[in-house]
Amino acid sequence: MTTYSPQTPGHDHFFLGGDHQRNERKVWLVIVLTAGMMVVEIVAGTVYGSMALVADGWHMSTHAGAMLIAALAYRFARRHVGNPRFTFGTGKLGDLAGFASAVLLALIALLIGWESLVRLTQPIHIDFEQAIAVAIVGLIVNLVCAWLLKDNHSHHGHHHHHHHGHDHHDHDHDDSHHDAHHEPGKARDNNLRAAYLHVMADALTSVLAIVALLLGRSYGWTWADPVMGVVGALVIARWSWGLIRDTGSVLLDAAAEGEEVREEIREAIAPTGSQVTDLHVWQVGPGHFAAIVSLMAREPREPAHYKALLAHIHELAHVTVEVERGAAA
Repeated sequence: MTTYSPQTPGHDHFFLGGDHQRNERKVWLVIVLTAGMMVVEIVAGTVYGSMALVADGWHMSTHAGAMLIAALAYRFARRHVGNPRFTFGTGKLGDLAGFASAVLLALIALLIGWESLVRLTQPIHIDFEQAIAVAIVGLIVNLVCAWLLKDNHSHHGHHHHHHHGHDHHDHDHDDSHHDAHHEPGKARDNNLRAAYLHVMADALTSVLAIVALLLGRSYGWTWADPVMGVVGALVIARWSWGLIRDTGSVLLDAAAEGEEVREEIREAIAPTGSQVTDLHVWQVGPGHFAAIVSLMAREPREPAHYKALLAHIHELAHVTVEVERGAAA
């Protein structure tokens, strides 16, 4: 696979998360752990007759596949970070992978809910002792994986700065990068978040399986096993919807954080008396936003002046400023 380098010195579109490579390594490690436990739970659940245990095992298989999507997305984004075919870099590839994982998570919830309802009408014998033991081991593996993927979404920017402007019929244009450092906790890596939610879905299923098996062993409530499966399916479906909503917003350039950045831009420009005639803000990677700012001023300044006013907005990684002479409102 080809690794690309930026063609223009001082101007790049490296909009990956600050912990991109570290997160990639963690996901690969979790895939190994998940795949191993997946085989154990599917076999044990089938032998001992626990629907909750089999469901947990199949969850692990599908989640391992989803995490493989996340790992490959990290790898592809890293290897093609400087590919000029990607206009604003590969920073949003993680959101695309997260969206795919969220859809898969929703399908998993649907499958488990359906299978659990079937088991309510067609109960089977469960070997409780063995099933509980395997479910506990599965939970331990899930908690270890969740700990590995737990992240505070910290991000440190590594941006380069360049400036070029031209004056043509009272119209100036500046396409620039900010040389800024992002504040910790500002960036959200939806690719890592998707992998984390898949692991948490596994952990939830393991907990519900253990509870159901203990109730079945102690009180003979064999119906508790499939009922817990339905409960788990509903919770997982809710998680998947939240992930679909957030990643979909980024892919459609409607991320909620963009509204905050947009408001900060307007507040920074307002004291100059210039009118913001057009403003576009969109996310180009975890913690990275691009903006196109069109201004009208009675006595316009150089684009670099307005760009300097925006330097404190740490999320801005790529800024285009256009200034025209006119009567500002």
